[in-house]
Order: sequence, then structure tokens, then C-alpha cells
Amino acid sequence: MTQTSTYSPIHIVGGGLAGSEAAWQIAKAGIPVILHEMRGVRGTDAHKTDDLAELVCSNSFRSDDATSNAVGVLHAEMRLAGSLIMAAADRNQVPAGGALAVDRDGFSQAVTKAIAENPLITVIREEVAGLPPAEWDQAIIATGPLTAPELADAICAETGADALAFFDAIAPIVHTDSIDMDICWFQSRYDKVGPGGTGKDYINCPMDEDQYNAFVDALIGGDKTGFKEWEGTPYFDGCLPIEIMAERGRETLRHGPMKPMGLTNAHNPIVKAYAVVQLRQDNALGTLYNMVGFQTKLKYGAQAEVFRMIPGLQNAEFARLGGLHRNTYINSPTLLDPSLTLKSRPGLRFAGQITGCEGYVESASIGLLAGRFAAAERRGEALSLPPATTAFGALLNHITGGHIVSDDEPGKRSFQPMNINFGLFPLLEPGAIVKPDGVKRFRGKDKTIVKKQLVAARALEDCAAWLAASA
Repeated sequence: MTQTSTYSPIHIVGGGLAGSEAAWQIAKAGIPVILHEMRGVRGTDAHKTDDLAELVCSNSFRSDDATSNAVGVLHAEMRLAGSLIMAAADRNQVPAGGALAVDRDGFSQAVTKAIAENPLITVIREEVAGLPPAEWDQAIIATGPLTAPELADAICAETGADALAFFDAIAPIVHTDSIDMDICWFQSRYDKVGPGGTGKDYINCPMDEDQYNAFVDALIGGDKTGFKEWEGTPYFDGCLPIEIMAERGRETLRHGPMKPMGLTNAHNPIVKAYAVVQLRQDNALGTLYNMVGFQTKLKYGAQAEVFRMIPGLQNAEFARLGGLHRNTYINSPTLLDPSLTLKSRPGLRFAGQITGCEGYVESASIGLLAGRFAAAERRGEALSLPPATTAFGALLNHITGGHIVSDDEPGKRSFQPMNINFGLFPLLEPGAIVKPDGVKRFRGKDKTIVKKQLVAARALEDCAAWLAASA
């Protein structure tokens, strides 16, 4: 690396989405970065490559609608802030209806290449087994949901608090040419056209009532991975294993990932499917599709048997079966200050999923903020926190102050991971929601849409102003 900066480097532990984004933001500010990544020396149960920012679960960054969807607003704010993760995603997108999905290999390779070519960033392949040493006066821990046990133990020892953990489940991926298109058809729900899409971006597998009931029975009765010493660790509701959803009620799947609404069978348009399994393109070539919402802890043999009960997948060949991995996060509202700094140790920040955010873009956005905060501190500048009205600010406030007070134990914090959503944004000013001209009925869903649009517009305007002032 050829350093052109007079500043001493900032160290980052973890080369996932958050760590890569943090490194990029720090380097943009003219500060050298040393990025420590253990893959290449020590692997994990979920990663398959040594690339930076590898996607281990879905290949979807979810909705790209910045006008009325909180995730889309976060996308837009990250683009405004010069996000490396969003730039790589945009360059490697694949059709996915209203969502932004990516070719997972092309995406991580693009991030790895950009980091490697940046003269201010040095990547060191090594495991950091404990907390960063004192001589790393500015450091960011961005080790994500697969934090090495030794580092997790060191974090617990430093904070005096136990790390909290839950399980993330991974959905299977199917070879496209093994799907029976005489049974299945291409269609996005309600024919919605999204970025890079056509309105026919999902493969749909229909089920009648008998097929659905037999499938639910097989899911519930299938051979599953045991928890053993991890028993009792809660799942994150946004990534529940399919069989856990089935156990919550026979109709749960029909109102969740297998809902038939907005879909018409191209082979038999008169007969309404009782339930539908959707598959989404997983790579740029279109040779792989992943089963949407089908995260699972079924054992491999049971997965192949049960999922081949789905009409159209009776001959499915799986490029990857589902899996289960532990996800560790800290009690951030208690441990971190508003700039993501560990209260017990100035100069040490946390970023990404280990802070208790959930989702690719959420993780990357917290890395973006941690990087900007660390760079400002290194340059001796006053820290500028994003307004609470922005997606950045809403997510940051949840992490550093979000909690639920227990009725049984007053004053006790109960912090849970969260995706970005409009429930985290401040309310609009009274009278801000006005009935549009020409609209007779203005309540319920119509009013909610207008509310979301106003919150989204306010967020982007305030984010642009914040970034301009910070610059």
C-alpha cells in the first residue's frame, strides 16, 4: 500500500458488509485503514469464499422503492453518502420485481476489488482473537453475526455483559434447469416491475389444498438440526425457519412466504392456487434461483425429500441446501454511545449486525456511519449525528437507545435486533398529512401510503442537508 496520508491508521476488525463500508468511508476522508479479516486463515460455518462482503443468506437487498418503503429510503441515503456496498449492488443487480437483488459472487468480488485497489486501505488476513490492543487508538469491530468465540468472550469480559444470540437460517438454492416450467410460471406479485425487472421476475410453484396440507405435515415432521447447548436461543422474526412458521399454525405459511395473492397461474388461469412457493433469481446468468422465505433447520436429507414435494420442484437439483448459523449481537443501548463508541473504552466502535441491526443494508449503513464517525474523530472534527428523521438516524437511534421496558422488571432493557422500518422514524408534524385533490375516501391504506411518502421525502431531504453540512 502506498499511503498518501499523514494520519495514523484506523483499524477495522471484520471484512463483511459493515467493515468494508466503514473502510471505504474512512479512506474517502483521507485516513489510512488497516482491515483485518480472518477468512483466508480461519473460515466460518456459513461462508464459502474468502471474498470481502460475501452474502451468506439471501441475495436480495429488499425493496428499492425510495418513495414509500423504509428499506428503499435507506438505499437512497447510502447512495447519497457514496456507499461502496450500494455501488457494487447496483452494478451487479439481477431481476427481482420491486426488490434490488444481486449476483452474489459478482457483488462480493466487486467490493473486494475496490478495497484492494484503494491505496489507503491495507487488508491483513489474520484472526484478531481479543479486543484491539491499546495502540490501536481508533478501531471498529465489525465482525458480524459470525464473530469468533475468542473475540466474543473478550467483548463479554470488557463489557461485563453477556452477548445475546439468535439463529439465522439460510434458504436453499435450486438449479434453474431442474425446475419444471410446465407446472411453474414466471410472474412478479401483481406483475410489479422493479429495478432491472420485467414484472415476471419470480418462478411460481402452485399448490392445491391437499398438496399444501401434506407439505405442512412433512415440514413439521421432518428431521431437524438439534440445538443442543444452544437450546432456547430466540430466532429473529424476520428470518424464521420455514418449519417454525408451519408449527405456529396450519395457515401461517399461506399468509406468509406462500401467500397466493397477486399471482395467476399461466397454465391454468381459471383455478386459483391455494398456496404458492416463489423462487427468485440468484445469479446474473439466471442459472440459480433461491426459495424465497424458505430458511430452514431441516437436515439435508429431509430438505431434499420435503422440498421436492413442491409442484414443479419434484426433480429439483440443489446448488445449496439450507442451513443454520448462530448470530451474536451485543446489548448496544446499554454499551454504546450515540456515535457507536463503547462507553467503557473511548476510540473503540462497533458496527454492523453485531450492534443489533438486521439485514444487509442495515449492517452496511451502520458500518458507513461508524466509518464517518471514526474519520471525523481522527481528523479532530466535531461529530455530526444524522437527524432522527433520516433512515440513518432512525436505525442509529434504535441501536443506541432502542429498548422495550419490561412490565415485570421495571427499568430493565430488552433489546432485540431490528430491520429498518417506518416505525423507527419520528412522527410527522400535526397536519402534515393532507388529503390529495380528487380523492373522495382518505383513510386506511390510502392514508398510510401518503404518510409513508411524506416520511420518505422528509428523510431524503434531511439526509441530503446533513451530508452537505458534514462535508
